[in-house]
Amino acid sequence: MSLQSKLYHPKRLVTTYDDQGKAVIDETIAPELPFYQLADNDALFAQCYVTSGFPTQLEGDCDVKVYQEYINHPPGLTVSGGTVLRYVDIPPEKTSPMHRTVSLDYGVVLEGEVELILDSGETRLLRRGDVCIQRATMHSWRNTSQTEWARMLYMLQPVRPFQAAGQEVKEDYGGMQGVKSST
Repeated sequence: MSLQSKLYHPKRLVTTYDDQGKAVIDETIAPELPFYQLADNDALFAQCYVTSGFPTQLEGDCDVKVYQEYINHPPGLTVSGGTVLRYVDIPPEKTSPMHRTVSLDYGVVLEGEVELILDSGETRLLRRGDVCIQRATMHSWRNTSQTEWARMLYMLQPVRPFQAAGQEVKEDYGGMQGVKSST
C-alpha cells in the first residue's frame, strides 16, 4: 500500500554565492522535496537537508555535495557528527513505534495534533506551532486525528555519549521498518 499525504508538498530552497559574491538560489538542488515511505506504512519522511561534520563546511559547496549524496542514499534517523532536517507526515490514527535516537531533536508540529508518548507512560498533546525538545529519550508519536494527516518538522543533532540511571544510552528504533541504523 502506498501512503499519500493530503498535505501541501513543501519546497526546499538552498542559497549559495554567485561569482560576484552575491546571494543566489543554488540550482543544483531541485526545490521538489522527495518524500519516501517507511516499509511499515508508519509515516512519510523527507530529508530537507543533511550535513556531516560540525561545524558544517560551506566553502567549496562541501555541504551541498554531502546533502546530494544523502538525497540518493537517505541516512538513518541521525547522522553521527552531522545534522538532519526532516519532515515527517503521520497518517490519521497512526502511532510510531516507541523509539530513541541518540540525539538532541527539535520537533515542531506544523499541521494537526500529535501526542507525545514517553516510555514512563507520560503523554502530552502538541498542537500546531508547539515544540518538543527530545533529549535522547524513549518516545513515540501519535496522530490524534481519525481523518487528517499530521506533519512535524524535526532538526536532529548528535550528542556526546552519556548515561542515564547508570546505563549507556543507545539508539533503539523499536522495530521501526525501513530505517537504517545511524551508527
